[in-house]
Amino acid sequence: MLEIGKKIKTDISVSSMVKKKDIITFQRDNSLGKILNLMYKHNTRKLLLENTNQFISDRIILGEIAKMLKLPANPSESFLDIPVTMFKLEYIRVIRDLNLNELCIIMDKMDHPYVNHKDIIVTPWDVCLALMSESLTEDLMGLSTIEHQRICPHCGKEI
Repeated sequence: MLEIGKKIKTDISVSSMVKKKDIITFQRDNSLGKILNLMYKHNTRKLLLENTNQFISDRIILGEIAKMLKLPANPSESFLDIPVTMFKLEYIRVIRDLNLNELCIIMDKMDHPYVNHKDIIVTPWDVCLALMSESLTEDLMGLSTIEHQRICPHCGKEI
């Protein structure tokens, strides 16, 4: 989706994207169990660390767990009691109000695409929703009325 968004010229901007109801945050002293419960409760894969621009995601958690499992297990500690302070958090990218293709270019270069403009959080799924929006779909449908030549990819002759 980010590849498509990078190539589309549109007036859609970050500020025009749908704002999520709430930005879900966690506290530095939360346990892994608490973090996972917040993710499940709010149906989200990423949480922001309260009052920072750092975040944790399900992918980060799985990566850190994989690293931990290579170490000798501590049988006296429950797996879900692992403090989140043991995890390396990623940073959300704070951006200005960009148009969709600029946004996609930036997000495409990120390992964990997750950006913030004022109180709007954008993920690749939000880009997908923007690309499926009625106004953009209508714009793209207008392009289909342009007569296209069909050319054979093998010989180059018109079909």
